[in-house]
Amino acid sequence: MSGSNTRLLDPTKAAVAQGGTSRFLSQPPLSSWPGADPTRGGEIRRVLVIDDTPSIHRDIQKLLCPDFGASAALDELDAAIFGAQESRPRSTFQVDGACQGQEGLEKVRRMQRSGRPYALMFVDMRMPPGWDGVETIERIWAEYPDIEAVICSAYSDYSWHDVIRRLKRPELRLLSKPFESKDVLELAWSLTARWLRRNVKK
Repeated sequence: MSGSNTRLLDPTKAAVAQGGTSRFLSQPPLSSWPGADPTRGGEIRRVLVIDDTPSIHRDIQKLLCPDFGASAALDELDAAIFGAQESRPRSTFQVDGACQGQEGLEKVRRMQRSGRPYALMFVDMRMPPGWDGVETIERIWAEYPDIEAVICSAYSDYSWHDVIRRLKRPELRLLSKPFESKDVLELAWSLTARWLRRNVKK
């Protein structure tokens, strides 16, 4: 990953406890957060990364789930960038990983049965020898159409028009590799917020 956000996170020495839930403590990107969050910022935002490259899982985890011990450093960074902020509830990201589409579908099923559904999945386009990103999303949406999705790719065996036509989701988002930290953050915040607006219990 590249970009200024990556450099800002480096001093925090963020680490992710394997299989655990960590908190992202920075302010959401302003460009993707035009107003007050109707979910009030206190929910767990569950994200599944389906990619055959484990380093991609780690990169997204580090962005969304800095270690709890880094909270003071991040709060200081927030104050330096945004000025003194009014205290407010913090959202919590939980990031899980799968290396193949089939494994991703099984994780989605397990989490759905446990009552802890994923709000968002980042899905790689090419994951040999298994399903590609389009087939993975197609199969998951056939059972769980409510999950938000982002396709991640440096190249594609399909044109974007073909992807949209096959999946029938004009709002589907593409994250080009190598990706910028700010793009991951903006997509994660905005798409999980959209999922929460549809699914949070009033």
